[in-house]
Amino acid sequence: MNDELRVRHSEAKSASLISDPVAKAEKEAANALRQADRVKDLIIQSIDRGGLFKLRPSTLLDLNRCAIEGLDAYAGSWRPGGVKINKSKHVPPDGHLVAELVEDLCDYVNGQWNRCSAIHLASIVMWRLNWIHPFTEGNGRTSRAASYLVLCAKEQILLPGGYSIPEQIVENRTPYYEALEDGDKNYENNGRTLNAEVVPAMERLLAGMLARQLTARHKNATE
Repeated sequence: MNDELRVRHSEAKSASLISDPVAKAEKEAANALRQADRVKDLIIQSIDRGGLFKLRPSTLLDLNRCAIEGLDAYAGSWRPGGVKINKSKHVPPDGHLVAELVEDLCDYVNGQWNRCSAIHLASIVMWRLNWIHPFTEGNGRTSRAASYLVLCAKEQILLPGGYSIPEQIVENRTPYYEALEDGDKNYENNGRTLNAEVVPAMERLLAGMLARQLTARHKNATE
């Protein structure tokens, strides 16, 4: 399917700070680098602490702030109202439910930290944050950053390779959107309970992308 026809974007009560498209693109690019550096710092901090890591709402707010600061007045804050996702059947929860749902996600990840694989935890974060859609802007960017942070913190490694999982998703979003929609469907069919049965498609997607990232690193090192 044509990616252009599959583009999902949210419509929420927003307060855009930049109207010029060129200036906006430049700010988004600068923020992307800033967010990537923040994720790297958090991974290194976890490694330095001997593997101590907890996913916290404040971390997610911080990652969103990095992504959209200077672009949206709600940067680093939960959205205040409802939101609609174009090209998706899913309707995210009302704004007053966001904080509690994010806390539940963090509790799940932290509670399952020693029981579940890094791929599962990263997948549940990727899908669930998109399902909650807690921000006015930058939901996808924040979910991909948080998922990658969880993956690396769980494995206690700053993963090598320039062809990272977030970069692969941006390059071809269709499988990512399909995995999100599969998670939405499974969540409803499984009694709206967070468990491994919700995100098998996302797990397969991230596992394949992880393999490609490491393979790209190996190829670069041997050429």
